[in-house]
Amino acid sequence: MLMATLINPAIPPSPSRRFSVPRTAPNAKFFKAPSLRCVRKNCGINGLSTTPSPMDNGGPDDEESSPEELSEDEVEPKNNQIWRLFTEAQKNILYLNRQRVKAVEELNKTNKEKQLLIDKIKQLEKKQKESFMKILQISSMSNNLALCWELLLRIDSMVLGGLVSTEEASNLRRMVIDSEVSLVDVFSGSLQERDAELLEELRHFSGGSKRKGFHIIHICTEMEPLVSVGPLAPYITGLSRALQRKGHLVEVILPKYASLDLDEVQGLREVEAESYTYFNGQLHGNKIWTGVVYGIGVTFIQPLYFSSFFNRDRIYDYPDDFERFTYFSRASLDYIAKSGKQPDVLHLHNWETAIIGPIFWDIFAKQGLGNTRILLTCQGFDSQCLDEPDKLALCGLDPGRLDRPDRLQDTSKTHLVNVLKGGIVYSNKVIVMSSMHSKGRIIHSMSHGLETTLALHKEKLLVSPCGFDNSTWDPSTDKFLPVNFSAEYMGGKDACKVALHQQAGISKHASSILVGCVISEVSDFDLEKLRADVQNATRGGAQFVFLGNGAVPTVNKALRYLQEALEDSNVQFFTHCDEALSHLVFAGSDIILCHSLHDPLLQVPLKALRYGAAPVLEASSDNNFRYSADHDHEITRFSQFMRSTFGIMSLSQALDEIRNNPSTWKTKISNAMKKDFSWDSECYETHVSAYAAVKNL
Repeated sequence: MLMATLINPAIPPSPSRRFSVPRTAPNAKFFKAPSLRCVRKNCGINGLSTTPSPMDNGGPDDEESSPEELSEDEVEPKNNQIWRLFTEAQKNILYLNRQRVKAVEELNKTNKEKQLLIDKIKQLEKKQKESFMKILQISSMSNNLALCWELLLRIDSMVLGGLVSTEEASNLRRMVIDSEVSLVDVFSGSLQERDAELLEELRHFSGGSKRKGFHIIHICTEMEPLVSVGPLAPYITGLSRALQRKGHLVEVILPKYASLDLDEVQGLREVEAESYTYFNGQLHGNKIWTGVVYGIGVTFIQPLYFSSFFNRDRIYDYPDDFERFTYFSRASLDYIAKSGKQPDVLHLHNWETAIIGPIFWDIFAKQGLGNTRILLTCQGFDSQCLDEPDKLALCGLDPGRLDRPDRLQDTSKTHLVNVLKGGIVYSNKVIVMSSMHSKGRIIHSMSHGLETTLALHKEKLLVSPCGFDNSTWDPSTDKFLPVNFSAEYMGGKDACKVALHQQAGISKHASSILVGCVISEVSDFDLEKLRADVQNATRGGAQFVFLGNGAVPTVNKALRYLQEALEDSNVQFFTHCDEALSHLVFAGSDIILCHSLHDPLLQVPLKALRYGAAPVLEASSDNNFRYSADHDHEITRFSQFMRSTFGIMSLSQALDEIRNNPSTWKTKISNAMKKDFSWDSECYETHVSAYAAVKNL
């Protein structure tokens, strides 16, 4: 602007204005006007030569030389030419100034974006560092906890071998559990020693108080990843790890199945001591194996005389299941009593170990376990065991005392005893695993013949939702995704959607809505309704990716039927998938079709919420929960959340909301991703509340 200011006074006011040429004598002399130049501070002239003109320095012919005389007709064109030149120069200067201002603005914007990027990188580096430190901390805690359990299991071995009394063993256990000192630093090299040598080190070891949590022993038939058939296995492992993360001591007792996967067991060893179980009027020997899984102490009981009990292809569904699991239940209590353990809670699971309730109170509560309490968890009441009352005598129970309507006698088939009913009657608390259903509905509509018993013991009944492993299923750290994302940064989900489109061979459209559907062997979709819903949705522009296990005959048949009925370029089927594809389907989908919102095995709804995909019911079976009475408040927080968001929607309603209310939909998705539905949340809180309640009885 300064340059333009300097030039403007020299510009003629108008092209029509002429220089007046004075009429003088013919001999009058004319002089050239000095050249106009834009001079910089240090005498620089816009990059041009700074050599002065002859007129500035004065030439040798200064006085003699004179311009040619110009007539009035010649002056006017020159004036016009000068005006045009100056006008163009001014326009060029103004244009350059505008470009300069624009460039400065762009530079400032770039610098601002650069600074924001630097700040974001610093935040990510800080978060990554915190995550790394957390991993190191968890790893250190895990190593210490694993060694703690190896020491505790060695103490059990010392008791069974007669090296220490049950009283001294109890003191040694408490010392190890309460130690503030890192056990890895003290005992990492001592585990290879014989029991007698390790005992001397333990007797000289002391530590301060640290742990104030509960000591819980799960007696169960499944545990992930060792043996997994149904929802019990992930529940045992997920809940146990959550409890130990919060300072509680948890151990698990399992049958030693011949088909057991022992690759994940750390420090597996056979206890060199005798263990006996009273069964069918005699004492029978067992082998005891111990190890650590995910930092959890695990004990395996292997019958010797009844070796065929757990040396089979399947885990369940044999004619002698009552004998098999009653033996294991009694053997578990014999082991606990002989090893001198005094847990706060014995946690039983389903009908298979429910018989422990009456065995404990009739026999073992008097053998030093008077302060221990019983909690029973049921994954559902559809699986029960009814048998002849006389068989109760196999494990030392009195059939005459227990074959009564208020105890084990079955309500409908009064000539039989119901093992699960006995577990409910003889437990201090009963937890039913149900993410969506209320206590009232469970008692009156889902009890499978146990309604009278459940209603009578209603006060001891609690309902808990399932959880899931949010460390493995976390979109912000998921190693299977092309780009990670979170509720705060959703750009990565768009990239995952593009990747899923590419892998499925589906053309991506700007307004396309991608729906994922997982069909497993436990799903029983209404295929005709599903086909009609998909066809209606694709007409509106929706796209579908079906994921199934083609190795399962029923699933393979269902997928083939749908593939033939839905010949559409916007529908793709994966009959065989690996873990990476499974993660990508959740990450790339906008909606996940679910057969049920209570899915304890596959946990499809929980994974969908975590990955920013709305879990929407496909059809019938859970629809009636949408219309439950408003006054029914005995439901889980998860159920309350689903009823207020995606659980009340059909597929067509969900598609309409995405199209018509995108901002509302994004808010719902973001809020859902921020919710914690892991094992550490509501499931953990419900169980700890139950443990505290039974300890106060």
